[in-house]
Amino acid sequence: MPSKEPHASTPSPRLFPRTRRRIAALPWFLRWPLRLAFLTLALFAAFELIYGWLASRYDLADLSRMPARSIVFDAAGREIGRLHGEDRQPVPLSKVSPLFLQALLAREDDRFYSHHGFDLKGLARATYRRLTDGARQGASTITMQLARNSFGLTTDRSTHRKLLEIALARRIEAALSKDQILELYVNRIFFGTGIHGIERASLSYFGKPAIALRIDEAAMLAAIIRGPNLFSPFRHYKAAVSGRNMVIDRMVTTGRLSPDAAVHAKNTSTSVLPEPPAPRASWALDAVRRDLARFLDASDIEDGGLFIHTTINSSLQAAAESILASELNRIERLPGFSHQRRTDFINSLASNPTATPAYLQGAVTIIENHSGAVLASVGGRDSSHTSFNRAQLAKRQAGSVFKPFVYAAAISKGLLPASLLSDDPLQPGDIRSASDALFQPANADRSWRGLQRADWGLAQSRNTMAVRAGELAGIPTVRNTAINCGLGDPATDSAQLYLGNTGVILEDLVSAYSIFPNGGKRSRPYIIDHISDAAGRLVFRSGIISTDALTPATAWLTSQMLLKVCQPGGTAPDIARAGLTGPVGGKTGTTDDSRDAWFIGFNPRVSCGIWIGLDNSSPIITDGSGSSLAAPIWSAIMRRAESSGYRGGNFRSPPIRTVSLCPLSGRPAGPHCKGPLVRESLPADSIPAGSCPLHPNR
Repeated sequence: MPSKEPHASTPSPRLFPRTRRRIAALPWFLRWPLRLAFLTLALFAAFELIYGWLASRYDLADLSRMPARSIVFDAAGREIGRLHGEDRQPVPLSKVSPLFLQALLAREDDRFYSHHGFDLKGLARATYRRLTDGARQGASTITMQLARNSFGLTTDRSTHRKLLEIALARRIEAALSKDQILELYVNRIFFGTGIHGIERASLSYFGKPAIALRIDEAAMLAAIIRGPNLFSPFRHYKAAVSGRNMVIDRMVTTGRLSPDAAVHAKNTSTSVLPEPPAPRASWALDAVRRDLARFLDASDIEDGGLFIHTTINSSLQAAAESILASELNRIERLPGFSHQRRTDFINSLASNPTATPAYLQGAVTIIENHSGAVLASVGGRDSSHTSFNRAQLAKRQAGSVFKPFVYAAAISKGLLPASLLSDDPLQPGDIRSASDALFQPANADRSWRGLQRADWGLAQSRNTMAVRAGELAGIPTVRNTAINCGLGDPATDSAQLYLGNTGVILEDLVSAYSIFPNGGKRSRPYIIDHISDAAGRLVFRSGIISTDALTPATAWLTSQMLLKVCQPGGTAPDIARAGLTGPVGGKTGTTDDSRDAWFIGFNPRVSCGIWIGLDNSSPIITDGSGSSLAAPIWSAIMRRAESSGYRGGNFRSPPIRTVSLCPLSGRPAGPHCKGPLVRESLPADSIPAGSCPLHPNR
């Protein structure tokens, strides 16, 4: 019976029979070395096949992808913070002190320039130490460390990881020069305390660029690499000095430093800068981070290394944060304030570090009228307690700060500041455009004043007059006015919209108010002016983007009406006594039960908005109002804005004519109009055609 062929996976004793016979015929002292050589070749072939394939799957371009923090500058070019990436400042090898390079090679890889990514002698030395005294000694070359740190290999000491490092190192050495590898390494390596790369390490620890390092400083930095926490000069100075001295001794041993120079270096007292405080959260940086996501891809943002120039006025930003915090502290001390105070929350953190603040919050936005540049943005009381940005994200009920847009809509339909509106209770049939025809709001003081001028009604924030002004415009016109002014569609046909029953975001609201002093133009708010990369190439530029939101006549008339809010007889009369030098206008706002307190206002240069409230929308305090809570903050901040140069000038206006109006009809007076005539300065194109219809010529 014929014998069966052996299975493919079963080793055949007949493989290479002649070779096997020749080896078997050799003396034993030659036979075993040959077998060992064949085994070594087989293992090397397996290594090349398996780990060569694994190494080929990595992109060598990742070696130079080093996420660096993007630097953010204010409008004056001063650094205000850093975003994303790692605290790194890459430099060419020519900008690194040769003393550091020598210290690094002595410490980490003495034969760097002679091996090909894998140091067999180093591995043999480490293995001998492990077998003889149990000591672990690293055998990773600089190229292997570069591979490990660049490709995110695990830090365990497994054989698989070490073999993969070797394969990657061989591939790197075949693709790059030694100096290129060294440059990548010194810019990538971690130096503790969040510091990456030699340039940032030198600046952070010694306050000097890497090219200027002395030998003692260079040796101290080289010692950090193997133990960033153990040898941290900030936290363990004695250990850092000990590590420095070990590196110096190693430099002598390897012939990189003379004994005399080593003694001098060891006797040098290496001065280290104080550890800088951890970067604090910042409302300005949060606003920049949020804006950045609108213009750049996520990968570009995460790679960092950008120079981001903003519109932020740092002194105004600091003043807004300080004034808001101080005034909210004052409110918390008022009789009748029953909520958590900020100090209570801070005290609670000792027992509950993850607690969420429930204390009184506020937000501030300041925008330059003509450009839309955001000069200051404060999203809350303390960014270290909560990252929720109330200036840009919180949608709160507008209340009376929405009324100027109702009056602006009515002005576009012919209403004038001197036009008479009834302040009496609404009657059936008064509401025709809105959906809730029987809506009957009361005035805040529960009184009725009969026929009154429209500008008085806005200055006094009379609810019944606002509804009648809204009905004069019609609900579709009011909604379109809100859309054109950047507030979005209120998406309601209810007459309650006339009183501000709609959600708004503070930044949008301040931008919308900037239309009134800006001749009807709305300039899109922006906080990033331009961005460049590390090579100085322009990546992004914002620029001013303006649209016509209102006619110049409507904007000017509304601004003149809002001036009266801030004068005696308005809801914010204290602003007239606040020490502001130029004309200012604005509007108070208080929602039901004092859940939100607002003041939004402007001068010819800037618009500023204040919001105060609790995140859970509880009532702030009994009888709290925009006038008593928010307006004082606005006045204090606007004084700082004026002192920062944002003062003077006049509101943009169209051609103005002075006319005599009938006090009853609000139309140009005829010869038979009775009573004292009203002299008004009006935009020429807003003067009604014809004469008073109530007193026609006979």
